[in-house]
Amino acid sequence: MKSIYLDNAATTKLAPEVAEAMIPVLREVFGNPSSSHSVGRKAKALIETSRRDISKILGCEPRSITFTSGGTEADNLALRSAVVDLDCKRIVTSPAEHSAVIASSEKMANLFGVEVVHVKHFKDGTIDCDNLREILSTGPKTLVSLMHANNEIGVIQPLDKISEACKQVGALFHSDTVQTMAHYSFKLDSLDIDFLTCSAHKFHGPKGTGFLYTHPSNNIKSQIVGGGQERGLRSGTENLHGIVGLSAAIKLAYTNIDAHSKHVRAIKKHMVQGLRARVKGVEFNGDSDLESRLYTVLNVKFPPHPNGGMALFLLDLEGVACSGGSACSSGATKGSHVLESLGYHDPGRASLRFSFSCYTTFKEIDAALEAVSRVFYTVTE
Repeated sequence: MKSIYLDNAATTKLAPEVAEAMIPVLREVFGNPSSSHSVGRKAKALIETSRRDISKILGCEPRSITFTSGGTEADNLALRSAVVDLDCKRIVTSPAEHSAVIASSEKMANLFGVEVVHVKHFKDGTIDCDNLREILSTGPKTLVSLMHANNEIGVIQPLDKISEACKQVGALFHSDTVQTMAHYSFKLDSLDIDFLTCSAHKFHGPKGTGFLYTHPSNNIKSQIVGGGQERGLRSGTENLHGIVGLSAAIKLAYTNIDAHSKHVRAIKKHMVQGLRARVKGVEFNGDSDLESRLYTVLNVKFPPHPNGGMALFLLDLEGVACSGGSACSSGATKGSHVLESLGYHDPGRASLRFSFSCYTTFKEIDAALEAVSRVFYTVTE
């Protein structure tokens, strides 16, 4: 039985072109980038070339890119830096954020007494910008941390409006862009944002590599100390082959962004239509079926059914890999905090996330729909 992989919001397969870029580095470029001899300088040159290539694509200065182990570390570095280095006394965020932001906010509150405030959402998951402006109208220096696109329901927040609200009162703005980086265009020379994050494995790059973008006006310090790498912002010998893979993946993604977007949107539409035709009473959490939502994610709420509690397991037996929520927590068998915080959780109905990539085929979607039909068969009285 061939496996049908529909959990690309959790991670994506490594692109062949990315592997080809990484293999020579693994085999031949073994020097420590911090060494001053020619072997080390060759490694260092690859890192700085990767940094320049990424910054050129995003429209920012190379020094604004700090390589990390991924989005979680980048989120942690951004929030800690805002509190410890930039004197923020309050964090405005949301209970629907990624756990990296939620846990980091709680840690800043416990360690430094920072106030954590949750902005209101509308029913569909979008931010109430009027409520955000009301919160920001009073209070101490603040960091606003709101993700660009939710990793579970696919709702996209208006970065420009949030940024404008922040800048009017001198608040800092961090956005977790892990789900949208390399899927949507970013022009950081025209977007006034203080921090954003990236994880390579969300767009066919290697796991364990990502970066934090920091606006040049923000003077931050390392949370990992020791060797002073990454201009003193992230100590530890750099993940050379991972950084090269990240650069190759982001270049590949942006070279093909229009074609990939068109293909994945068509794939998602095909699945929406198929689900509506096969499953009476099916719904889509956060209006994730809409064209305006993150095109890689579809969050489906199935009608009450005897198999609902075992749906994820039963689909896996059918060869379909999908998700019941974020897969970034160890074990990842708990219910979705996103659906619960936004009022979509229903213990009597299964909610599953299907997520797609440029490698997903229509044939796979048809097979997945057949599997869904077998799991959620019609119950006759």
